Amino acid sequence: MQYNQFCPIAKATEILGEKWTLLIVREILMGGRRFNELQRGLGDISPALLTGRLKTLEDKGMLVRRQIPGQRGYEYFPTEACQALLPIIISLGKWSLLWARHTILDEDFDVEFLMFYLERSIDPKKLIGDETVIKFRFADLSEQPNWWLLIQNDKAQVCLKDPGKDVNVFFDCSVRTMHDVWMGDRTYKEAIKSGDLSVQGDTSLTRNVQSWLRPSAYIGADRAPIPA
Repeated sequence: MQYNQFCPIAKATEILGEKWTLLIVREILMGGRRFNELQRGLGDISPALLTGRLKTLEDKGMLVRRQIPGQRGYEYFPTEACQALLPIIISLGKWSLLWARHTILDEDFDVEFLMFYLERSIDPKKLIGDETVIKFRFADLSEQPNWWLLIQNDKAQVCLKDPGKDVNVFFDCSVRTMHDVWMGDRTYKEAIKSGDLSVQGDTSLTRNVQSWLRPSAYIGADRAPIPA
């Protein structure tokens, strides 16, 4: 895409303006390195399109591709130019919280995407022992209402099936409620007091959830209300 203008915004958009490109940059900056990790964070993107966008970003000096040692696949790392986009990405999100929330639809509250980001938000160093199991029971889902986060050593992963281990913390709520408390639209205390959220389990974990389940980067940002 060429705009044939010397305007710096036009030149930046020639690199970043294609569909999916900014979201790919978001995933890279959030720590996504492998192709399947990037796909998880991007959802509906086709493998062919993701491959093409990664190649373009590599050609533009935004990414470096490295062979995974001993494996066939690749990992993607941000260059200095890509890393410099982080405050811009954060600022774009803050703008959206104020000026684009009226565009949010019910189908945007995607449980798989939410769980992927909750997985990323776990701080294993704040958990006790080498293994912790968190279970989420979403009352508003008729299909796949139960989700688990299994944290072993320094790695957290989403499980769609019961991992067969003792659960340390149970979250009972709707997808929307979990989104709201993680994003910072509501506090855990407010959601629990209203009856929209129940957090049960080990007291050492339930009394300070945000110490080990880190909130969204937008926790303190100004925002317009999400439409009812």
